[in-house]
Amino acid sequence: MNFTLLITIGAPLVIIAFIVYSDKFTEPLDLVLKTFFLGIFLCIPAGLLNDLLIQSPDQSYFAGLTEESLKFIVLYFYIRPKAAFNEPMDAIVYGTIASLGFATLENLTYVFSGSSEVDSFTIAVIRAISAIPLHACCGIIMGYFFGLHIFLGSKSALIKSLIIPISIHAAYNYLTGFGFLWFYFLFAVMLYAQSLHKRVADLQQTKLMERENQII
Repeated sequence: MNFTLLITIGAPLVIIAFIVYSDKFTEPLDLVLKTFFLGIFLCIPAGLLNDLLIQSPDQSYFAGLTEESLKFIVLYFYIRPKAAFNEPMDAIVYGTIASLGFATLENLTYVFSGSSEVDSFTIAVIRAISAIPLHACCGIIMGYFFGLHIFLGSKSALIKSLIIPISIHAAYNYLTGFGFLWFYFLFAVMLYAQSLHKRVADLQQTKLMERENQII
């Protein structure tokens, strides 16, 4: 039970730690924690909306619409006005934290609904390499385009920050009904999200070097 719980909670927390650590400019701990718990809270309205929209397993793609829209609301209405939200990497950081806060509680729900401890362990391992990375990638992608909108004024990027994660999440849920297609799709999404994160990280590193040169 303890090892299963460790995997269940540890998987999203490890990714959060990586994303937060990748930010060269430290974010306020209180805002990080509040965003994480807001993500957890999103499970309540998401559950209600999913119950209304999803009437059969074949309609699980609707979860992409409800869950990613709720994460977007946190990013737009809660994070955007904060003084600490002042550079593109912040959008990725907080977008990912909100996504994985949601994924943490969702993970606990799925894992411990198993009929036995063996079932729970298996579910925890499978979700650690599937659903958890999916939520993280959607948060990174949402944050990337949201950052383009806020800091470069791109209106189309705002639309992409919502539509692309919804589409990815919906497609992933749909593909889980077709053997291992979901795995190849998720792998491609992970590569895409990693490339976007690296692009912003490189930009941030350049900015940091420019600051250091000015001091020298």
